Amino acid sequence: MSANKQKRFWTTTTIVTEADGFGVALDQRRIKTPAKAALLLPTRVMAEAVAAEWESQQEVIDPLSMPVTRSANAAIDKVRHQHSEVADMLAAYGDTDLLCYRADAPAELVARQSEHWDPLLDWAHDSLGARLIPCSGVIHQPQPEDALARLRERVHRMSDFELAAFHDLVSLSGSLILGFAAAAGLREADDIWQLSRLDETWQEEQWGVDDEARQQAEIKRRAFLHAKRFMELCQTTMR
Repeated sequence: MSANKQKRFWTTTTIVTEADGFGVALDQRRIKTPAKAALLLPTRVMAEAVAAEWESQQEVIDPLSMPVTRSANAAIDKVRHQHSEVADMLAAYGDTDLLCYRADAPAELVARQSEHWDPLLDWAHDSLGARLIPCSGVIHQPQPEDALARLRERVHRMSDFELAAFHDLVSLSGSLILGFAAAAGLREADDIWQLSRLDETWQEEQWGVDDEARQQAEIKRRAFLHAKRFMELCQTTMR
């Protein structure tokens, strides 16, 4: 259902249990996506989150206040119709993963990258079966094809809803491995986000903070945290 510039027209918001998922109804009128597909959600907790967003609307509907609804719409209207292409695009991050491209100076930054990023690469090897190799500099260094193939297979196994969340976890952080770590709950989502900002944090420590850049980073951080929440809603079947 397109909510742009609409006024609230319903009194009650309810969750509807379907054979293959959960829907949300506004006065018994089922919500649809902008492309007019049924908004069929994979878990009850996601349906509860969507219902809460719609119930919280006041006189005029504000789509920006409904992030779970927007992500669900994207999963159904966009990802579902190009699942393979989206999965390939995200898997390709593994060959240029942020965690693999290291500074060659100064020594303090080199040490910080190694201290914080090496454990994630070790985790990927142990838990995902993929050993990515770090290198110095910005020139592309191809990663082992067998490792990339294992990562690619895992991405392709994700559902449409999981892939919608994973898209933001990977694209916002610039790292396939950090995306997997966030999805797996390896660390708190904000901690993983800070790992993706290690180079920027270093620059801020050396040269000071750019207010506009910090504001943009905060917008991305919030989007990353939402993507993590949406991933959890995909995977949680009960409270």
